[in-house]
Amino acid sequence: MPTLAELERQASACVACPLAAGRTNVVFGTGSPGARLLLVGEAPGRDEDLAGEPFVGRSGKLLDRLIEEEIGLGRSACYIANVVKCRPPDNRDPTPLEVAACRHFLDGQLGELHPAVVVTLGNFASRALLATSEGVTRLRGRSYPFGDAVLVPTFHPAAALRGGGVVLAQLRADLVRAKSALEAAAAGRPAH
Repeated sequence: MPTLAELERQASACVACPLAAGRTNVVFGTGSPGARLLLVGEAPGRDEDLAGEPFVGRSGKLLDRLIEEEIGLGRSACYIANVVKCRPPDNRDPTPLEVAACRHFLDGQLGELHPAVVVTLGNFASRALLATSEGVTRLRGRSYPFGDAVLVPTFHPAAALRGGGVVLAQLRADLVRAKSALEAAAAGRPAH
């Protein structure tokens, strides 16, 4: 299996789907390779495409704050990635072709990182990793077995910025659930 650095080099050169033609930067992922917590979003937006790093805009600032407040970790102690590594035009959902072209990069990240807990941010990431058509509103509020890890679906931070206090409170509760799963994994207890 390729290392994270090798996967990132491959992603940077990837032209397997039409998104490659419009990107400024490939947004591979960022954080600690030893992280026990992996957060997965949908795809880069404009700010992320320009910076080459996931979750750097308003949603990213909120996510950073919530991870610190609810889990007690700084951004550098986690690993943050997206299902798709290039920005879809007009922030539309990635197509099945685009997801398929990128999926081996995310699978490689999962294989290299060996996270104890995966938090999916929003409908798209939750559906992709849980292989379901259910939306995050129905999926959230519980943990799911995910290989050797536990998966905790929650809202995308952008939904909390738009949706107000109720969505923000639910996102916070899901991050507390992720913290409990991390603690259970560290203690060798089942988390799901």
